[in-house]
Amino acid sequence: MALGDTDSSGFGSACFWLDRLLFGAFSFLGGARFLRNRIRYTHRMPYSVEGKLVVAISSRALFDFEEENRIFESAGEAPYIEMQFARLDIPAKEGVAFQLVKKLLAFNTADTQRVEVVILSKNDPVSGLRVFRSAERAGLKLERGVFTRGRNPYRYLDSLKANLFLSANENDVMSALEAQCPAARVVPESAQAAGRHAEEVRIAFDGDAVLFSDEAETVYQRDGLDAFTKHESVHALKPLPPGPFKPLLEALHRLQAASGTAVPMRVRTALVTARSAPAHERAVRTLIDWNIAVDEALFLGGLDKGSFLKAFEPDIYFDDQRGHIESAQKHVATGHVPFGVANARRT
Repeated sequence: MALGDTDSSGFGSACFWLDRLLFGAFSFLGGARFLRNRIRYTHRMPYSVEGKLVVAISSRALFDFEEENRIFESAGEAPYIEMQFARLDIPAKEGVAFQLVKKLLAFNTADTQRVEVVILSKNDPVSGLRVFRSAERAGLKLERGVFTRGRNPYRYLDSLKANLFLSANENDVMSALEAQCPAARVVPESAQAAGRHAEEVRIAFDGDAVLFSDEAETVYQRDGLDAFTKHESVHALKPLPPGPFKPLLEALHRLQAASGTAVPMRVRTALVTARSAPAHERAVRTLIDWNIAVDEALFLGGLDKGSFLKAFEPDIYFDDQRGHIESAQKHVATGHVPFGVANARRT
């Protein structure tokens, strides 16, 4: 065998093995990349909302779509969808619950997600494009949404394990309450003074028929103030049954545990009630029995709630009585809870 033949054979052999080595290396890298992507994809699949504060919110509660809604009511669905699509790149204005959502999402960090906000809307999917795009432009990290095109979306609340449902549609809210989910009809025209406490979520609750059941309110509506006061004094040591918003207060209590440590945000809650002494004792003892504390308690005994809420400056206030809502909405964002004896005529 000639020397040239030997060199050629050695070079070819070296090239063959080099080719095999490179092929193996790239195959390994490609396989590793595929495996990594597969692991990453698999890691995203079992996402759960367990243990999180879950807020389901309609598009009109989050953004100011009142002009668009008037088109829907006067001209129908097609012109409404056309308008929303034409305004796809025009960010929607902030709605009544925008600041509340923004502050709640601030409890999430790169390592831990404590709050999940889901768009739950009767809008069509095309209009949903504008909702998500407006949220992105506003810096709200919203990833999930359900759009039911005119159908009541409440049936998805259980799957979402929602702690709160906010909507501008009273029928949807009433359906949610019947499904045992804390829910309120936001008042789009109510004042929005929520931006004054950037590092604190402030939420105020009425007591009877909101945090507590309407047991005592029923006595008041039927028999008057004196009978109510006597009833509550006699039952002062007996905790009130829970109302529709107890689950939300519990979830806020859990969220409060992260305040000031893992995140700079804080939660501050207030009970704002028409109760006065001696009826106040049963309310306080009920909260003690639940092992839940509120930061402020206002026992107003018939004083107008509006000026006190103006001083507290909550991100939202929940009440079952329309008279209190009308007073409150002049000063703060409000949510009407159509529950209990005070709303019986409308149910």
